[in-house]
Amino acid sequence: MSRSLSVRPMVHWKAMPMVSLAEIYEAQSRLRGIATRTHLIEFHPPKSDARQLYLKPENQQPIGAFKLRGAYNKIGSLSPEDRKRGVITYSSGNHGQGVAYAARALKVKAVIVMPNNAPAIKREATAALGAEIVLVGPGSAERQLKAEELAAQHGYVIVPPYNDEQIIAGQGTIGLEILEDLPEVETVLAPVGGGGMISGVATAIKLSRPSVKVIGVEPELAGDAQASLRAGKIVQFPADEVSRTIADGLRTQSIGPINFEHIRRYVDDIVTVTEDEIREAVGILATNPKTVAEPSGAVAVAGFLFRRDQLPKTKLNVAIISGGNIDPKMLEEFRRG
Repeated sequence: MSRSLSVRPMVHWKAMPMVSLAEIYEAQSRLRGIATRTHLIEFHPPKSDARQLYLKPENQQPIGAFKLRGAYNKIGSLSPEDRKRGVITYSSGNHGQGVAYAARALKVKAVIVMPNNAPAIKREATAALGAEIVLVGPGSAERQLKAEELAAQHGYVIVPPYNDEQIIAGQGTIGLEILEDLPEVETVLAPVGGGGMISGVATAIKLSRPSVKVIGVEPELAGDAQASLRAGKIVQFPADEVSRTIADGLRTQSIGPINFEHIRRYVDDIVTVTEDEIREAVGILATNPKTVAEPSGAVAVAGFLFRRDQLPKTKLNVAIISGGNIDPKMLEEFRRG
């Protein structure tokens, strides 16, 4: 996809903070010994497909998802005074677990505002890490407003799930690792929810190897990032629509403003996949215990398998499995399907 930078007002660029490659390397140093250094796994497409695909298994992180990277980088960068105030975030699950895990490791109080339709496995895992859970309705805007309200009341530091430079830098370490393991990679596919992962990954890759293509993948029912990229401005989807996707970690109604600027500058395109395609990708990945993925974590593979005509014509590709926190009963249904 070809994009023109002329549609972007220069004053807007200057006002919006952009993450540097140095900040991503700093995050990598901070995360050493905390986040798992995940290694690529070769995936075997159908014999009729000459492309090569490697999987970046972030399901192997201590919390079962990539979110630990950004959460720890953010909380770890806070001053001692701010850590004493405690932290709060709003999350459908994996980011909440990341914040809870990081806060426990750094001995910081954590409050997590979660939607009442978040999978029980994620709610329970977050609570088990010692965080205080506050439940609200299904809308992503609703949980953000509640977190901001509680932060104002109690003085907590907000740890946003995606719209934050330190979060983006932490997630960007995934991109550094992909380039370390496979420097000749041609295309990287990443899931898109609020945009934190793809912002960081695309920044790390484009500032290191500009020729590598970076493609976002999201559910059709929550295709706000693609709509935003096409429109040249942030597009918000209704809560009742995005809540219909099985990919619960990608049910954000809109991407963050900071994320949007990174996406516009560094991401080549965003494609969407159907619910059936996500389900099929989950089932395929479940055949290998090392690549078991929750629906949100399987969308990049779904994009590779089912959107070939919309992807760059490259042979060497990487798809990021963003998480593997799937309910065992759901996983069994997908395996049978």
